[in-house]
Amino acid sequence: MTTHHAPGPLDAASRPAQPAHTGPGEPDPVRSLAGPGAPGALYAGPGLSGDTAAGSASGTGDSPAQGSGGPGTAAAPGAGGDPVKALMHRHRELCARAVDPLEIAAALEAHGMTDRTAAHFRHRDVFSLAEEMYARVPRHSSDRSAPPASAHAVTEPVAGAAAAGPSRLLTLVLLPALPGALCAGLLAGLAQAPPGRARTLAVVAGVLAVLSAVQLCLRHGPLRSPRPAGVAVRLATLWLLGYAVLGDGLLDAAVRGGPDRLWPVDTATALGLALAMWPAVLCARLFTGGARRRLARSRGLGEFAAATRPLLLASLTCYLAALAGLLALAGAALGAPPPLAGAGALGALLLLARLLLAHGHRATPTVALATAAGVELAVLCSVLASRLPGCGFLAVPAETLIEVCGAEAVPTLACAVAAFALLGRAVPALSRASAHTDPGTR
Repeated sequence: MTTHHAPGPLDAASRPAQPAHTGPGEPDPVRSLAGPGAPGALYAGPGLSGDTAAGSASGTGDSPAQGSGGPGTAAAPGAGGDPVKALMHRHRELCARAVDPLEIAAALEAHGMTDRTAAHFRHRDVFSLAEEMYARVPRHSSDRSAPPASAHAVTEPVAGAAAAGPSRLLTLVLLPALPGALCAGLLAGLAQAPPGRARTLAVVAGVLAVLSAVQLCLRHGPLRSPRPAGVAVRLATLWLLGYAVLGDGLLDAAVRGGPDRLWPVDTATALGLALAMWPAVLCARLFTGGARRRLARSRGLGEFAAATRPLLLASLTCYLAALAGLLALAGAALGAPPPLAGAGALGALLLLARLLLAHGHRATPTVALATAAGVELAVLCSVLASRLPGCGFLAVPAETLIEVCGAEAVPTLACAVAAFALLGRAVPALSRASAHTDPGTR
């Protein structure tokens, strides 16, 4: 890997001597990255003395930049100013603990650095700037065992790390297969159990066991989030799963004036979604591992993003294909074909939301899940509220949709719209280098 050093006089003709001018009221990317009190601020404009720049730069352990004048003399970029040293001072902890320039590049990108902004620091792109920062940091003898900059060592992200041997077998094979196995055992047992209190207790215990197995899969392996999901995410996910199994029958019965008895339960959808935990984990592993390998080979942020977007779409497509096959298999085994469109939209929504959570994004999946759950709840409540005197108009939209497309159209539309919106957010968010580093550097 080529190490970039501080620019010299020969570079002045080929590199911009002055940063791009920002308009009034616009934030200066160089000043925001270097910090108002760091020497990088002198590169954004005049007003900082050379003594102040030299004193601040000394915090990195290097000598002050050449050409520092006395009091009242502003250091200019073309006259000895060292904006890279200012940036190193701002991110000195990151540079000290980084074991590869890719970690520095991803962290700079997370702070708003782009290839255009890197030109202010006299580099063609963020990766080139990160290589110089990595090379200029003094390292102790104990750090010599770290992989060299040219090695581009690929370290697995925390969200997708799986140890070799038994740990890999546990997180990628055994745990993801547990929810489907428990759900299949529960349905097989209920088919033989007589109705009564014991059957009800068995249903409750089986549902809790399946949910606990799903929670184990989300705490270990590629779908693990660096921070626990919020209460809103958990409640919305539980509602969406519960509605997928019980909602269509309840809504259809409510439109017809009921429910006056127990409505049908979509067990095929429940079994298909439980079995789909395995392909979800494998596709998440495929995406995170492939993204890290592309990050090691890329030489620019644009190149990495262009290589990662097709990988995300391919992983999502593989999961949807596997989910459709498992739903069809569950329907054939139970003799009740599930609504493939609604279950597929729900599966895509849940996978995209979990990928974003696993890579450090919380706000967007929370909004998407809560919106889809809110739409389903609002439709069901509107049908029930229409029975109040003078409120019959509340059920007109839901009754019209159900009459034309069936009760399954409600969760299909709610989850599909939320999934497409989440996909539009996930493609740019998950194609950023900062989304595939250790959460501590984000």
